[in-house]
Amino acid sequence: MSRTLAGRTLAGLGTALLAAAVLANPAAAAPADTPSTRDFGNGAERNEVAAVDNAAVSALSTRSLPAEQPASTWTLKTWKGYPRQNTLPVYPENPEDRSIKLGLIPYHSIAPRLNALQKASNRVSAEIIGKSAGGRDLYLVTVTAPESAADAARQDRWRELIEDNPSAAARDRSLKAGYKTPVWINANIHGNEWEGTDGSMRVIERLATATDATTRDLLKRSRVYLTVSNNPDGRVAGTRANGAGFDVNRDFATNSQPESRAVRDVVISTQPFVMLDEHGYTGTTLIEPATPPHGQNYEYDLYIKHALPNALGMEKAIQKLGYPETTRADIPFRDYAPGDWDDWPPIFTPMYAMYHGAIGHTVEIPLRVNNADYTGLPVEELRRRSRINTDVAAATIEAALTYADTNRATLLTDQIEQFRRGWAGAPSPVIPDGFVDGFGPEDRYSTKFPRAYVIPAGTPAAARLVNHLVANDIRVTKALHPFTLAGKRYSGGTYIVDMHQPKRGLANVFLEAGRDISDLVPQMYDISGWSHRLLWGAAVDISRDAAPRAVTVPVTRAAPTGAVDAPHGRDLSLSLRDGNDVRAVNELLTRGIKVRRTAAGTVVVPADARAVATSIAKTFGVRFTAAPRGATGPAVEQPVIAAAVSADELFALKEMGFAVQTVSTAVLNAGFDLSGIDTLIVSSGLSYTGLTPAARAAVDAYLARGGGVLTRGATGAAFNAAAKVLPATAVTGRGDANGVVTVTNEGPIVGAGSPPHSFVYSPIWFTGTGFTVEQRYGADPLVAGHWLPTDAGANGPAQAAGQAAVVSGSTAGGGNAVLFGTEPLFRAHPKGLYAQYARALFWTAG
Repeated sequence: MSRTLAGRTLAGLGTALLAAAVLANPAAAAPADTPSTRDFGNGAERNEVAAVDNAAVSALSTRSLPAEQPASTWTLKTWKGYPRQNTLPVYPENPEDRSIKLGLIPYHSIAPRLNALQKASNRVSAEIIGKSAGGRDLYLVTVTAPESAADAARQDRWRELIEDNPSAAARDRSLKAGYKTPVWINANIHGNEWEGTDGSMRVIERLATATDATTRDLLKRSRVYLTVSNNPDGRVAGTRANGAGFDVNRDFATNSQPESRAVRDVVISTQPFVMLDEHGYTGTTLIEPATPPHGQNYEYDLYIKHALPNALGMEKAIQKLGYPETTRADIPFRDYAPGDWDDWPPIFTPMYAMYHGAIGHTVEIPLRVNNADYTGLPVEELRRRSRINTDVAAATIEAALTYADTNRATLLTDQIEQFRRGWAGAPSPVIPDGFVDGFGPEDRYSTKFPRAYVIPAGTPAAARLVNHLVANDIRVTKALHPFTLAGKRYSGGTYIVDMHQPKRGLANVFLEAGRDISDLVPQMYDISGWSHRLLWGAAVDISRDAAPRAVTVPVTRAAPTGAVDAPHGRDLSLSLRDGNDVRAVNELLTRGIKVRRTAAGTVVVPADARAVATSIAKTFGVRFTAAPRGATGPAVEQPVIAAAVSADELFALKEMGFAVQTVSTAVLNAGFDLSGIDTLIVSSGLSYTGLTPAARAAVDAYLARGGGVLTRGATGAAFNAAAKVLPATAVTGRGDANGVVTVTNEGPIVGAGSPPHSFVYSPIWFTGTGFTVEQRYGADPLVAGHWLPTDAGANGPAQAAGQAAVVSGSTAGGGNAVLFGTEPLFRAHPKGLYAQYARALFWTAG
């Protein structure tokens, strides 16, 4: 019997049995009440908690759209050896730091402790690798035996050889004998899961001061890297999210946040053999490897052969602590059913790190001390739990260090092999049943890598995508001359992603369409579909078998794309097809340039503003063309927006240059003045029925005078129904349904010029009459992701097919309204959908 049935805990047996039935009959659909071992990853708060504007955070975390944020100034490769002594800035004590109540290390104490350790030990180096969304320092601590500058340079050369020429690395005896085993520990990425920081600091202090031969020898053979608090904003505030309201452990496919960019650079620079991401709290300690579905772009055989025994070693380490709460661990691969704790999307830190050659593990420490427990339990009990949690975190780290040191030769060989397969274009091997204990057919996920992706240049979306790939250590080249591939002619300057490269898995996970996995597992935790090729707005072609025959050069940064292509003296036209186009319009308006709208997706700029337009074109990579002679239309004003939106939507709106006043049910009930507002956006934290009579009357008056409305999701649909905005009835799909979908574009506002794909999470469609359909779901809508009916034959993709996904219309008061059943701003990810949302926003603002 496979682990799916034999290893299940009794509480989840129903899910396991259902999973087995689905595997036996892939057409079987899960009923609505299918149990799951954890809540869905996109929590209800995204629809229930309205974001609050924080200008200071926005200034630090929001970046302009022209290109991917460059790597931080920190780099592992320097002319220095180890230790690299840096005196970290010390900040004033903050008695409001939520760590204090738990008896844990407050953020303001981390730098002084690290400074003291650097003075006391030549094994410890502390560096600042970036700043959080809220402006706090992010620390990387390296613990290793001292190295001269020449020693460190040799380690750099060996690390590069492993990735750049793995065949040569495999033959290099000096590398095998002298390369230091890199291990990376990431802690506190969720701010109110505190104790990973304290466990990391305990391990640092032990390694720094221990005098035994075992520790000395370990540090001669190893480098231990620790990002001791990946989310100091959340640590201080006691929140899961960072200062910008983002869950950083969902951001690794997008890198929208400074915290994820910082540790992206760490994992690329350190190229760890093993990494742990310390989390909490699951009742028992949980240690990955995960359940299926496994990411189909992994070299999974090279991963699971280490991940499972390493997890078992960590389980033994927590058992030795002797607490009743640590008698066992949950190891999802061993103990859970498919879909209960998967490693499918690349958005989580360990899953992302696996594409860089790491054996990645999420570790969930056991005893809850956050949320209601933080406020409801006695301090003594909270501190008892935190002490146990800290012991667990430290024990798992120590066990992982032991595993990495003991198995250093095999780990090195297997990281070399991962990169060799990429360079060679080798197919991933078929992993046999029993490869490790419990491996069975349900674990077998793989893909056929294409030979290359081709990205035509000349758009801000192409530049953004290329820069994102390069920032993630994916090799991109640029053709110096025109070339032909598969019968299509490409111009010089076209970008090529040759899939014979070391990190082909990461390249493919970003660029492939993905896969519909609905029939393979009964439920999923978080997003199951994503695609930069389909959702980021760039044209990307696939060459399945042929390599482009072109003279190329490596790309370190995409070339600028902006220009003014119009004769002098002509008015200029700009089509709103990308978020950068929107940003450009908002910049023109901010500078006082008179802009007119000739259609929902096109604006005209007067000829006398050419110099400003040229500057903006260069800044944002947009292209102005000659406007038709005599083109006219209504003036475009910078919209005055009141927005009850989620944090990610607020972030995306600011990326596009919109000024936003945040509102919520509470804010409106407190007397917020809607009289000067052009558009009210409702998607999170605003309930019409929850308004006081006075606030409801103010909303009714706003609608009666023709104020615009833009909604998204279940909260927006409920507002539409209660306030009688448009006569559209919302039908909701299953709450965890998500992924990339096909759409047909019909309407003049959202539909005109939009891409044929969109993104959904908890999809909605609209029925009724009295409105314009802007987008419909395609005939077979789900391209990639997980979307099952809520019960037999209802609310699944088959029922959504052909239904209205986005609608527009006029309100009873004469205003404009747009209702989105899709997710065009989700987690700042689907960049290619931004413009359709912005067109709707401009239109509703009048």
